[in-house]
Amino acid sequence: MTSLSTPVQAASIGPPAYSQNLPCEASTAEIGRKLVRDVLAIWNLDHLADSAALIVTELIANATRHTPCREIRLIVGRPSATRVRVGVVDREPSRRPTLSQADDNDESGRGLLLIDAVADRWGYDLHGSGMRPLAKEVWAELLIRGDE
Repeated sequence: MTSLSTPVQAASIGPPAYSQNLPCEASTAEIGRKLVRDVLAIWNLDHLADSAALIVTELIANATRHTPCREIRLIVGRPSATRVRVGVVDREPSRRPTLSQADDNDESGRGLLLIDAVADRWGYDLHGSGMRPLAKEVWAELLIRGDE
């Protein structure tokens, strides 16, 4: 099991970002929440920590539930001065996220609804070249507000 004692990779060029490969297991969500909170603290954006922790929990849950991947990559970045992006990359590009309505009696199926309610925007990107992408990143962005 990967732990937080494993060094996190920081982007050496481009916008600030941190990433870490993690096992595709439900227990990884705890590590993901810690990583997100630590990164946001480094950037003095603690006020986004609860929302980002909820997002990363749901993204990891979806990856573990809907893909047979052995490993995922968690990415926390700042694509611009006004946004924080949390993303999870898996090697199942054919399994794309869709926003659906869960019935009242359903025990699951609300993860993307929660992300949609908390995030400023969310989506997915396919990675790889040509007609056969190698992976997908499901991401959500939080707007950095200067008055918080």
